[in-house]
Amino acid sequence: MRNLKLFRTLEFRDIQALGKPQCFSLRTEQKTVLIGSDHGLIEVDPVTREVKNEISLVAEGFLPEDGSGCIVGIQDLLDQESVCVATASGDVILCSLSTCHLECVGSVASGISVMSWSPDQELVLLATGQQTLIMMTKDFEPIMEQQIHQDDFGESKFITVGWGRKETQFHGSEGRQAAFQVQTYESALPWDDHRPQVTWRGDGQFFAVSVVCPETGARKVRVWNREFALQSTSEPVAGLGPALAWKPSGSLIASTQEKPNQQDIVFFEKNGLLHGHFTLPFLKDEVKVNGLLWNADSTVLAVWLEDLQREENCTLKTYVQLWTVGNYHWYLKQSLPFSTCGKSKLVSLMWDLVTPSRLHVLCQGWHYLCYDWRWTTDRSSGESSSDLANVAVIDGNRVLVTVFRQSVVPPPMCTYRLLLPHPANQVMFSAHPQKSNDLAVLDASNQISVYKCGDSPSVDPTVKLGAVGGNGFKVSLRTPHLEKRYKIQFENGEGQEVNPLKLSLLTWIQEDVFLAVSHSHSSAQSVIHHLTVAPSETDDEHGQLNISSSVIVDGVIISLCCNSKTKSVALQLAGGQILKYFWESPSLAVEPWKNPSGFPVRFPYACTQTELAMIGGEECVLGLSDRCRFFINDTEVASNITSFAVYGEFLLLTTHSHTCQCFCLRDASLNSKCSCKEIPFYNIFPMSSNRRSSKNRRKAERKKHSLKEGSPLEDLALLEALSEVVQSTEKLKDEVYHILKVLFLFEFDEQGRELQKAFEDTLQLMERSLPEIWTLTHQQNSATPVLGPSSTVNSIMASYQHQKTSVPVLDAELFIPPKINKKTQWKLSLLE
Repeated sequence: MRNLKLFRTLEFRDIQALGKPQCFSLRTEQKTVLIGSDHGLIEVDPVTREVKNEISLVAEGFLPEDGSGCIVGIQDLLDQESVCVATASGDVILCSLSTCHLECVGSVASGISVMSWSPDQELVLLATGQQTLIMMTKDFEPIMEQQIHQDDFGESKFITVGWGRKETQFHGSEGRQAAFQVQTYESALPWDDHRPQVTWRGDGQFFAVSVVCPETGARKVRVWNREFALQSTSEPVAGLGPALAWKPSGSLIASTQEKPNQQDIVFFEKNGLLHGHFTLPFLKDEVKVNGLLWNADSTVLAVWLEDLQREENCTLKTYVQLWTVGNYHWYLKQSLPFSTCGKSKLVSLMWDLVTPSRLHVLCQGWHYLCYDWRWTTDRSSGESSSDLANVAVIDGNRVLVTVFRQSVVPPPMCTYRLLLPHPANQVMFSAHPQKSNDLAVLDASNQISVYKCGDSPSVDPTVKLGAVGGNGFKVSLRTPHLEKRYKIQFENGEGQEVNPLKLSLLTWIQEDVFLAVSHSHSSAQSVIHHLTVAPSETDDEHGQLNISSSVIVDGVIISLCCNSKTKSVALQLAGGQILKYFWESPSLAVEPWKNPSGFPVRFPYACTQTELAMIGGEECVLGLSDRCRFFINDTEVASNITSFAVYGEFLLLTTHSHTCQCFCLRDASLNSKCSCKEIPFYNIFPMSSNRRSSKNRRKAERKKHSLKEGSPLEDLALLEALSEVVQSTEKLKDEVYHILKVLFLFEFDEQGRELQKAFEDTLQLMERSLPEIWTLTHQQNSATPVLGPSSTVNSIMASYQHQKTSVPVLDAELFIPPKINKKTQWKLSLLE
């Protein structure tokens, strides 16, 4: 139940360079962008907006001077410290960016349509103008050349002995002639460019090629192995599109199919058979799919679409959609609309090879965009008793809301759905504690739809019940209603048109105030915008949000969090610095966030999740990085945390060992909080119950005595618990000894001394307490003789009955005090 949330945008535009951009590539080591144009190559640093290198291919004769040349591929070669460029005219060029030296390592007379390198950069594949495939080594030594069209199915051809073949089956009213009907093939789509498409599997062992068959005119997908042996050919698929992308994990090959009334993304297995699909939110002949791209960890599929010309003088758009899958359901998480004319026309896009959730986009006019997303769970704050524990999930132009206080249903089912006119990009709940069930949705048209809980005079058609509704079912749930849709009025419409996701980190901080962040395209600065509701005299459902004020911050803001009680706002910069934003102040000041010692707070690593919490009366910033490192202010307190949440005065943490730990922040001091967090980090106290199965754990719990107050076996239960504590502590000596050695080895002497002193004090306390506890218990249970001059029949029977109830024979061992072995060497003498 997660969404993709944009937290950073990096862009540069209007680079002074010759020609028009055609394609681009990334240099991961140098963190620069290589852009190929009809004039040559240009290397740009996207952070400093500085042109590092510029190489002309026209001057060397590899591209014509009239601008008709085309670069079909660029690949940065790490081990050779150079760049490989392929031109449509057939030249393969090796460029050294350090010396600007150009070398033509090969030429194909018929031209090159595709150049594709294997993921390990050991092989390069060229698709030529004569419909052949050429495979070469990284040193450009030819291995083999084969025809791109093959009559054979491949080595993985299916074997059948004839059982159940079509000729022997019953064909109903069609008769036996149906078994011998010739299969008809549909030709390629009208907008298909008939160019081959190549994609590699993530491990580089196989590659797939999509081509138009000259005999049937339809597209086919063929799979080849690394040794250039044909493995399989796809089954006939009507309306198969040219886009092709092999999932890096290796399970599926994505392509497109146009059906009579819809457009689908279809998936092939390696054997060529179809295996699943999902439908795009467009009609037939409405859009064409230019490309499909999987991100590095196979969690997000990017779909590049473009409107088809249906009417004259109509405004055409290009879309980039990000799809994810969960519970066999495909969700549309982000939608980026671009124009098809001017500077915002899309030229190329690609995922980052190192950061899985980073998308690079190249537009006309030398305009480059880089988007960083992160996974987040959009939920209500839960600060008040009226909060319904809402969780919102984006699914295209629908927002699926699950109310966990009243219904727990698995996604994609939900409690109710919000229907929007455009795909949603971000969901936020109100920060006001008493209005935490209200939510707002930012869609792809930069319009905010506000839904509020409360009495509505009529049924809202944009709110539909989900898994809780049905015929004759009385729903006790009070669903929200649409209050108004607000259009954001930008000061510069052109800037928003070039960058469709101009605003990020949208936060509903007050009834009629939103905070949003935008990033400068010319410098490393961010702008905090105050979006306020414009007054309106009509009750129209459409309103307007004006940017009432803006504050410029030096640095790139990557997260924004607020405390609904203290109304504090914390900003995190890309370098880890934490700033406090006084949004209610007339001057709108921004200053460094300081710890109790008065020093500015700075996270050692950028955190993907930040929260504010009160610890010992001090407001602190909590952060969790993508490497599971947990920080309180600028102190790292754990490195095995997978998630955290702040609920009032409690902090909840989940760890790698699948445990949930809860800490009370009310009586904790900041210093003690930071030191005691070393316990879950070093895992000193393992939870033995997690190592048992649930069945055995329930058996063990039934055997234990009850510690409930007033229970007849309360004393025995306390003895048993104390005995288990002593035995567990005794077993920890070896573990503590090894931890002390590791701390000393890595020069954490001070922490080691604190741990050794604390464990020694614990053992001494146990040694002093054991004689007092078990001696007293023995005296109480070795009661005075039941028989005697003052005894009566009733007292004798009552005494025997009490002994029978409180001291079972099986629990006699509880009165034997546990032993502490003083000979066990657990101390580290170097720390004394």
